[in-house]
Amino acid sequence: MTLNDLGITLSNLYNNAPKGEAVAMIHVFGIKYASHIKESKFSTKEIARAANIPESYGTEISKGIKLAKYVNVKDTI
Repeated sequence: MTLNDLGITLSNLYNNAPKGEAVAMIHVFGIKYASHIKESKFSTKEIARAANIPESYGTEISKGIKLAKYVNVKDTI
């Protein structure tokens, strides 16, 4: 995935999150796309910037990536 692809995907999850669950959707993004993110040359801060969300949310993406080896995302997301 390109940086633009990652940014668009994250932006869609974040901006369409149910009320009060935006940060959880950032974690879901990190979980669901962990392998793509790890294989890319992009930092989590760059991905957050590409999604037009605060750069500090890069930390939340990283948390999702770490969770990926322990959990799976349900198909409904």
